[in-house]
Amino acid sequence: MSSNTEKNNLLPVSDPPKSDDKLFKGSAMTKRGAYAAISYMSCAVLLVMFNKAALSSYNFPSANVITLFQMLSSSSFLYVMRRLKLISFTVAEASVTTLDNPVTLLPLKTLIHTLPVAFTYLMYMLVTMESVRGVNVPMYTTLRRTTVVFTMLVEYILARQKYTSPIVGSVGLIVFGAFVAGARDLSFDAYSYGVVFLANISTAIYLATIARIGKSSGLNSFGLMWCNGIICAPILVFWTYVKGDLEITFNFPYLLSPGFLAVLFFSCVLAFFLNYSIFLNTTLNSALTQTICGNLKDIFTIGLGWMIFGGLPFDLLNVIGQLLGFLGSGLYAYYKLVGK
Repeated sequence: MSSNTEKNNLLPVSDPPKSDDKLFKGSAMTKRGAYAAISYMSCAVLLVMFNKAALSSYNFPSANVITLFQMLSSSSFLYVMRRLKLISFTVAEASVTTLDNPVTLLPLKTLIHTLPVAFTYLMYMLVTMESVRGVNVPMYTTLRRTTVVFTMLVEYILARQKYTSPIVGSVGLIVFGAFVAGARDLSFDAYSYGVVFLANISTAIYLATIARIGKSSGLNSFGLMWCNGIICAPILVFWTYVKGDLEITFNFPYLLSPGFLAVLFFSCVLAFFLNYSIFLNTTLNSALTQTICGNLKDIFTIGLGWMIFGGLPFDLLNVIGQLLGFLGSGLYAYYKLVGK
């Protein structure tokens, strides 16, 4: 856009300028990176609650359809904001005034470049949505905490990323705490647990792909979200139609219920902001930091899940495991801030 005033109206979507202040002297994280991390954690806690309400409290039969609604909603929001020139899809803000393609709003070669991100996003969304169904919220968050190990492995395989001993030690404490917390879970279900671990793997691959391909695509967070939507939505529509999920949805008895519609609406809105904050946090910080943020927000998820949905009786071993996990996450955050 031509004027400085118009440029300032653009929402934050890309890496900050080099002059951006650190969180504090010696910190490895910028203030903007910290805001992105906090925004992600807030959206993630609320989204788990609304997804759990739709799938469990209302017994909505298809997690894939909710994912489709969220994807279509996000694409609609992005399209409107781009047309209103509130956002750009590329790092170069000046390109917001031009539409490279009247349909895709981006060059075809850019879409092709982001295909790995889109496909790993689709896998991440579908598996993660299904994983929340069969496991109570406290145990779900406990098992999801082991994602950090998968993330470290994927980052090492893709980019030969190595970490210091303090970082590895804090991650080890997180995983140990997760196993301690789940040692006496009486609601163990092999299939449900397997789906959660599959979600951990898909999350790690997705975040590492963002960090590796997202930065080289020339797109900002909104641009990557847009590519994900226009690539994955047609695939998901076809998939839900073939599986019969769309027909089941039309026959769902609470489909027009005000309560269910409210839950679905907030789920879609939160999914949009969650995806935005994931891209922003991963590009400003790292895939591993994004995963650790997922662990830090678990204390709020577990507390709300316990109060709203129940499903896990008080157990001293579980509490000890949870505290160990939070301690590990806190140590990682400390080491990240002091640059170790």
